Amino acid sequence: MTKLKTSIFTLFLLLLISCNSSKTTTNNNTVATNTKEIKFNINLNDRFKDTFKVKVTVPKLKDENNIFQFAATAPGTYQIMDIGRFVRSFIALDKKGKIIQTTQVSTNQFKISNPKKVKTIVYEIAETYDNPVEKNKIYAMAGTSIEENHALINGQGVFGYIKGLQSLPMNISIDYPDTWEAGTALVLNDNGSYTANNFDHAVDSPILLGELTKATTNVEGTAIDIYTYSEKGLVQSHQILASMEGMLKSASKFLKGLPVDRYTFLVFLETNNLQPKGAWEHSYSSEYTLNEKPWNEMEQSFKDIAAHEFFHIVTPLNIHSEIIQEFNFIKPVASKHLWLYEGITEWASHMMLFRSREKDLDSYLATLRRKSYISQNYFDIDYSLLDLSLDSFTEDGQKQYPNIYMKGALIGGLLDIRLLELSNGERGLIDVVNELAKMYGPNKAFNEENFFNEFTELTYPEIKEFIDLYIKKATPLPLKEYYQKIGIKYTPEKFLFEVNTEATEEQLKLRNKWMEKL
Repeated sequence: MTKLKTSIFTLFLLLLISCNSSKTTTNNNTVATNTKEIKFNINLNDRFKDTFKVKVTVPKLKDENNIFQFAATAPGTYQIMDIGRFVRSFIALDKKGKIIQTTQVSTNQFKISNPKKVKTIVYEIAETYDNPVEKNKIYAMAGTSIEENHALINGQGVFGYIKGLQSLPMNISIDYPDTWEAGTALVLNDNGSYTANNFDHAVDSPILLGELTKATTNVEGTAIDIYTYSEKGLVQSHQILASMEGMLKSASKFLKGLPVDRYTFLVFLETNNLQPKGAWEHSYSSEYTLNEKPWNEMEQSFKDIAAHEFFHIVTPLNIHSEIIQEFNFIKPVASKHLWLYEGITEWASHMMLFRSREKDLDSYLATLRRKSYISQNYFDIDYSLLDLSLDSFTEDGQKQYPNIYMKGALIGGLLDIRLLELSNGERGLIDVVNELAKMYGPNKAFNEENFFNEFTELTYPEIKEFIDLYIKKATPLPLKEYYQKIGIKYTPEKFLFEVNTEATEEQLKLRNKWMEKL
């Protein structure tokens, strides 16, 4: 591997490999047996042994509520987590404090011998940062951390749920030092606790606590909060906010208005070189775990990542299949449509910055060059996006997974050009995405098996061939042919995209539509 290859590959893995997405769901595989809430208390004043001390107060249970389940995976991570591996103790108690027998029956499940008598459950669960595992390592941004001056809580890494009660509302109270700040998209109750609609909502709502800085603003009716933990104090929330306002306004123009009324950025910066670094997107927040550097050294890369994460408010929040809507925390189930959730999102993040002039044409073309170079030099060119999606939880699939941010984004760009060509410049990919978001929305899933057909019916018959060739199959991408349509020359030997100074009038006309299509 040459020095150039190594540096480019490392840069893009750090920025993009770890981006994942998650969403709140209102329908689940399990059905609540009552309408009461389940209470979780986390004691962060006791941070001994790098474990979260959790107390669960349960409503009246039935015989069928005999399993306490920890997550095997989580929405958008595309990895096996097996959070039960981090449980250090697990005890069930009756109302008098007498221990009720429990047995760990699998990695992630604890069986309760007499659930009808259970009043409380107490357990300790280790943080993932300082407790590394040999196999199925937890992504940093999906992990947990508990130290003297901060704590990072990702719901699936701390909470569990009782069989049959996954849909039950959760009241979450956290004890932590008075000098700490807490940041989360969850709404704070009058008594200082939080309420999650259900377990899925808790997983969808990470919490960052500690010695944080905070900045707030309002962008076209959307309340924005930024909370930052910076180990050495090199980055402050007000610096991030100043850089983010342009991106947020770009997103609003690109999407014809922001589809959320509030949004929280949780930024976790350390110098411990946890790999892979990245970000995890949620319905009303996004969380960033990155290597700490002076802000001027990480500003542009952060803006690119944040643009990607923020666009996830469209996919998968407003456009997703039933596999995402009814997420299975016990057994990973792959979706065919990772091309949409991550590939199209990555295309959109750069395109919206380009079309709003946050990024100039040369910078955008340089981004295409890097993605083309990495995709063709580091990944199996015979591995289609459909294969990548369906194999995402497997060892082979994980090796190919980062290509979704390279090849997936390149395919998004080609699809945009093809749609503009078929509509004489009047309807590009973002127009179709906005239409789909209105058709579905956060509480209506599309059909996993039929979505390719639905996408074709919503657009043009020619798009079926495009999907068959470049998403379902691994046909070499027609980068040269397609970018020539908009007067941009592509040289495959150099992976070089550059403006064609001899473009025809027709090519220039389509290029202008491509550049200005907001």
